[in-house]
Amino acid sequence: MAAPNIVNVTTITGKTDVLNVITTTSDVVRNPASSGKVYKINYLTVANVDGSSSADVTLNMERDSAVYPILYTVTVDNDATLDALSKGIYLEEGDALTASASANGDLTIVVSYEIIG
Repeated sequence: MAAPNIVNVTTITGKTDVLNVITTTSDVVRNPASSGKVYKINYLTVANVDGSSSADVTLNMERDSAVYPILYTVTVDNDATLDALSKGIYLEEGDALTASASANGDLTIVVSYEIIG
């Protein structure tokens, strides 16, 4: 795992991904090992699309087989949205953001990020 020098970048690719969060931990964004790139996560929101029930979300950063919670079983009320990141974070090679929910089909994630290489 490395943190590529972002002073002399040759490309910055903007991406936006969506994820339906399920009870099994799933990748939101994963920077492959040996990618030679760093991923800058700019925005991540969790929306509860269930009209009657709240649901809990867990959002983790994974590095070197260790799991570091960003959100840990935080309740998102029905028909509400949660801004999950107040500032950007960087994913080095081999890092990942993962998420899980207390209920299938209730929560969606929208994440905007840049792949810098």
